[in-house]
Amino acid sequence: MIDWDDIRYFLAVARGGSVRAAAGGLGVNHSTVLRRIAQFEDRLGAQMFEKLPSGYRMTAAGEEVLELANQMEASSNQLETRIFGRDQSVRGLLRVTLAPPLATQLLMPDFADFARLHPDIEMEILSSGELANLTNREADVAIRVVYDRKTLPLNLHGLKGPEVFGGVYMSRDRLAAWRTGATDPIRWVVISMHGIPDWASSGEVRTTGVPFRITDGEAQIAAVRQGLGITTLPCFVGDADPLLVRVPGTDLHMYGTLFLLTQGETRKTKRVQLFTEFVSRRLAAYAPLLAGLSISRD
Repeated sequence: MIDWDDIRYFLAVARGGSVRAAAGGLGVNHSTVLRRIAQFEDRLGAQMFEKLPSGYRMTAAGEEVLELANQMEASSNQLETRIFGRDQSVRGLLRVTLAPPLATQLLMPDFADFARLHPDIEMEILSSGELANLTNREADVAIRVVYDRKTLPLNLHGLKGPEVFGGVYMSRDRLAAWRTGATDPIRWVVISMHGIPDWASSGEVRTTGVPFRITDGEAQIAAVRQGLGITTLPCFVGDADPLLVRVPGTDLHMYGTLFLLTQGETRKTKRVQLFTEFVSRRLAAYAPLLAGLSISRD
């Protein structure tokens, strides 16, 4: 008999392309993955993967098994979500995925309020730049900025929220120094993987020197507060920071629309319904901040 756990390990290697990637995704060590794949191949009497310098490549037998394994996973997920959807209890686990700035700079006080209102709901906040797969039950609710609604998977239910805008910001002290004629270089401060967005301009403040590159949003804000230069930020981050100000002569840019996303039967559960209704009301109240309308320009 085939063990469903063996299928999980097989799919992890097939999708990750390596034992290392599979181990990381499954949260186990390298040797465990090797052992489970060897066990799976013994049970089927066929080799599933060929090891190459670039990673693992599926054999012809592996390709056949992959098609069936995907079907098994889909059936398992469908069964699980249907059973989960019948659970109308306000107890249990609620997993919410969203980008770090939305969690740390905007919604954490609201999550805390919801947790106080419903103390029997065990909340798990997945604050990451990675997109969790709702179909595979990696999360129950996703809060995402969506530029084009047509790009959303058809199996996801989307509750539309406010539009999100961004702008170009620098420190108040650095702007004051620039206005008095300071000649220190003003750089772009950028997250390495993104660079300077196409829509961004330096406005009235001329940037000089090479960009200052960092790897995460918290470091980005810290660098701009130190007066290193200018950067792009969501308005709900930049406008809420008393040490930052919009760069004169720059325009706002629409990032997209916030959506509360749920999937299939999961969205019918009482705790998911309570959460999405609660957060939807809070987001509506934040609409001016998200659109960059909560303050006047300096």
